[in-house]
Amino acid sequence: MIKHILGATVIFLGLSACQSQPQVVSNEQLMGRWHVDVVLDTPTINNSPANLVFAPNGQLTGNNSCNQFSGHYAQQGNLLQLAPSDSTMKACVDSLMTQEADLMKAISLVQQIDFSKGKLNLLSKKGDTLLVLTKQSLPLS
Repeated sequence: MIKHILGATVIFLGLSACQSQPQVVSNEQLMGRWHVDVVLDTPTINNSPANLVFAPNGQLTGNNSCNQFSGHYAQQGNLLQLAPSDSTMKACVDSLMTQEADLMKAISLVQQIDFSKGKLNLLSKKGDTLLVLTKQSLPLS
């Protein structure tokens, strides 16, 4: 009986050790233009211009589906805070306006980041996925 318990414990500890730790997202990985693929568990509308741009100086810019916005971000390891401060105010079709509202809500809740399978996941404090982003190869201009 003791051999079975000992054996099960060794297997459990061995499997636990194999689990990978979350990859720390470097500032260099974060830099650039990221297309928004998913907002609050909903895929973005086809050909949506929604994107976030992280500049080296902590400046955040992007398109929230209908309007341009700017602000700042602060990153420390896998912790991330986004603080948009300015936005244009044009009107768009209802579907884009709804996506824009959801995107801005999600941005306000971001507290963590995770990079896996080529995607940047912006997460809530509890670790829920708020936004899924794909890096674009376009220049920062």
